[in-house]
Amino acid sequence: MIISVLRLDHRRRRDARITTHVCLTARAFGASEVILSGERDKKLMENVEDVRERWGGSFKVSYQKNWDNLIEEWQKNGGEVIHLTMYGTPVQEAVPEIQKSEKDKLIVVGGSRVPTPVYNAADWNVSVTTQPHSEVSSLGVFMHMLMDGKEFDLDFKGGKLEVVPCAEGKQIITHEEFED
Repeated sequence: MIISVLRLDHRRRRDARITTHVCLTARAFGASEVILSGERDKKLMENVEDVRERWGGSFKVSYQKNWDNLIEEWQKNGGEVIHLTMYGTPVQEAVPEIQKSEKDKLIVVGGSRVPTPVYNAADWNVSVTTQPHSEVSSLGVFMHMLMDGKEFDLDFKGGKLEVVPCAEGKQIITHEEFED
C-alpha cells in the first residue's frame, strides 16, 4: 500500500513552516510523498529534498495546482481518500476499517478553509479529536494508528546521517561513502 499526503491550499508566506512540518511528519511516519496544492513553493520543495538526501529514503514532494483532479484520478485508479478533519468519524473508530483495505491511500490535510467538495469526495472524513489543533499533529496521530507503530522500524536507506538513539547526549553517524 502506498501512502501519499495531499496538502491543500499551501500559501508560501503564511504556511512555509507548517507545510514543511507536514512533509517531515509524512516522511518520518511512512508516507511515500507529499503533494502540495495552492501556491508553488520551490524553496520548500528543495528544503524537503535536502532532508531526504541527508537522512535517506525515497520520499518525494511534488506540486499540483488543482487538488480536485488529483482526488478524482486517485479514486479512478483504485485508491482511497482519507480527509483529516475535526468533523469526521473518530480516528479510533475509522482506522480499523481503513486498515482492512490494502488500497493505496491519499491522506488530505487542509490549509485554510477546506472546501465542501473535499468532504464529499473523501472515502473517509476522519476526526483526530473534535478540538482545533494542527494538521501536523493530526497527520502524526493518524499515521501512527494506521501504521500500528511500524513507522518506528522504518529504514531510511541511502542517507548521509543517522541518529543512534541514546538516553543521554546526541549520537549521529555520518556515513563515510557520503563524506566530501
